[in-house]
Amino acid sequence: MFPTAINNLINYFSKLPSVGPKTAERYVFYLLKQNSEELQKFAQSIAELKENITICQKCFMISESNPCHICSDKKRDNSIICVVSNSRNALAIEKAKEFNGVYHILGGVLDVIKEIKPENLNINSLIEKIKNNNIKEIILALNPDLNGETTAMYLTKIFKQYKIKTTRIAMGLPMGADLEYADEMTLKNSIKYRNIL
Repeated sequence: MFPTAINNLINYFSKLPSVGPKTAERYVFYLLKQNSEELQKFAQSIAELKENITICQKCFMISESNPCHICSDKKRDNSIICVVSNSRNALAIEKAKEFNGVYHILGGVLDVIKEIKPENLNINSLIEKIKNNNIKEIILALNPDLNGETTAMYLTKIFKQYKIKTTRIAMGLPMGADLEYADEMTLKNSIKYRNIL
């Protein structure tokens, strides 16, 4: 019913998380109202997304540089590693301005349904960091849901053999919550009052 160009864009927007066909349609018709210059800037931003973003080889965070600005900051405490499932969660914790260590991005969590196993995550590189550096503490900052809990238990078992202090962010976060959407004060207190495992 719509012209092909509109249908194609609706289909692309519909692939985005939590965007249904009606919302995608609204996005497309919003864009149709914009002038050509705005549309060019929008298209350029999308085109540059993959070109200008890299993965930090130290912590696996998305970044504009390798190593990222956190790993290359000499003021950070490299002996404390905060383990998170993705870059967005690390950046959410950064906004709270309570944590001064470094991060390790797992690249997901263990998930039986999606068949995500330990070998699919950045766990071996984390173990190498523990073996080769003077790590004093590992903070597990994983979402308090079934997969986050499973991953935390799995990692805690591994860390025990290295006799590393392992803590978990305080559960000011309700079960099933997503770190990305938590307010800064909740995240700040979660880091500040973390629990020893």
